[in-house]
Amino acid sequence: MMDDSSRISLVEQIEALLREKLGGRVLGLRVVILDGGVILRGRSVTYYVKQLAQHVTMKEMKRPILANEIEVQENPAGAWCHPLDESD
Repeated sequence: MMDDSSRISLVEQIEALLREKLGGRVLGLRVVILDGGVILRGRSVTYYVKQLAQHVTMKEMKRPILANEIEVQENPAGAWCHPLDESD
């Protein structure tokens, strides 16, 4: 069982790592650490990025993912898009 300060520090580290690895492609990224594992939250434009966030978290945390609640939306406001993406 983790104390609150250790949990907060770990959450901050994992969120920073995910932002770095994902290049800001998950908006509103939040990591929730529970005794049984991890919950991911946020918004993304692709299922690939959602899955990538899960794999990076599993590798770094070595804890089970209880839920990946990253919502995939076609183009959430402010989302990163490839410059050649003509879907806008």
